[in-house]
Amino acid sequence: MLKLLLASSNPGKLAEFHQLLPGVDLLPWPADAPPLPETGAFFSDNALQKAEAARAWWRAHGTTPVDGVLADDSGLCVDALWGGPGVLSARFAPDLPSYHEKNLRLLAMLPAGADRSTRFVCVLAFAPMKGDAFTVGGAVEGTLAFTPRGDHGFGYDPIFIPDGYDRTFGELPAEVKHTLSHRARACAALRQRLGGRP
Repeated sequence: MLKLLLASSNPGKLAEFHQLLPGVDLLPWPADAPPLPETGAFFSDNALQKAEAARAWWRAHGTTPVDGVLADDSGLCVDALWGGPGVLSARFAPDLPSYHEKNLRLLAMLPAGADRSTRFVCVLAFAPMKGDAFTVGGAVEGTLAFTPRGDHGFGYDPIFIPDGYDRTFGELPAEVKHTLSHRARACAALRQRLGGRP
């Protein structure tokens, strides 16, 4: 079984990757490890930064052998907000303690009658312990709901309605979301790049 260090302390992402990569043994980023860099202008920049920094730290401090490091950078790109919050999705509205409040603020930023087209984007960086890191990506198009709906998922899921559906990711069952989400598509691309494994 492939054993990977996940360069993320986000419990929602860890839960999704466990479901999307069932053939992989995932280790979460340790609570006492340093924060990972995210200073890039693009999702791919941030994913690579995190994967390579995590790999370097694990080589020096890791206690369990792993085959590589998996890092994710993802976000919501809203057309009416010039693609924002985009790569800043995880750091949007840092003064607000919950994603429910962040979602309400984001929705309030849209002008009346604005185009509600949006997309979720995910870029995965895979850094093997021996060899060069690479990235793969996935995206899903949709629209913004007018109010948050649903308790499934995490983050911006309650305000994102994927094309072809009338329910948000927060309302759709996980087994449906995981057939079409940005993260599911990125994981499928990763499996293909790795030649069928995981």
